[in-house]
Amino acid sequence: MRQVKALQLFHDLVNKNEPARLLGLDVGDKYVGLALSDFQNKIASPFSVLVRKKSNIDLMASDFETLISKYSLKGFVVGLPFSCHRVSTDAGQVKVFIDALSRTKKLQGLKYTYWNESFTSKNVELLLRPLNLNNAVHSKTMLDKFAAVGILQVGMSQISHVENCCCKGVSTKVGEGKIGFTEDQTCDINSSKF
Repeated sequence: MRQVKALQLFHDLVNKNEPARLLGLDVGDKYVGLALSDFQNKIASPFSVLVRKKSNIDLMASDFETLISKYSLKGFVVGLPFSCHRVSTDAGQVKVFIDALSRTKKLQGLKYTYWNESFTSKNVELLLRPLNLNNAVHSKTMLDKFAAVGILQVGMSQISHVENCCCKGVSTKVGEGKIGFTEDQTCDINSSKF
């Protein structure tokens, strides 16, 4: 596995002659929520949830291998929690998970990027509350799948917006001219040097 900047991941998909999709990951203590993009990488849909245990990382890597092959996946967009523009303490568990997947050597060549997932789960929780899901496990897995959708959808939408603005020579402001990458991946959207 190889970490790349978000723009690089999306450019690699656009430049492929074959259909390619992204998988969004919401990594939690017990579950990893998954969301799948369409082939145009415009729409994210809830996909599945994997049970996360330290003892099953090889099995999870094998599951990811199967998904990569079956669904033409070319990259992961991994939610990374931030707090006041800094990586939060929960981010450690996400990075430990990704490092463990990398050490299995089963996902060689797969590219991934981190995306700010702040408030994703809280937003989904508010959306799901009216459904009155009484089963705790069902409720949690729904939350994780839809949080992954939020991570992937926002990532794809913001990148698409930036690319459209820059390609047309239009400048725009998102925040203070920056978009939602991790600290080392901020991008000045008023510049065409991506």
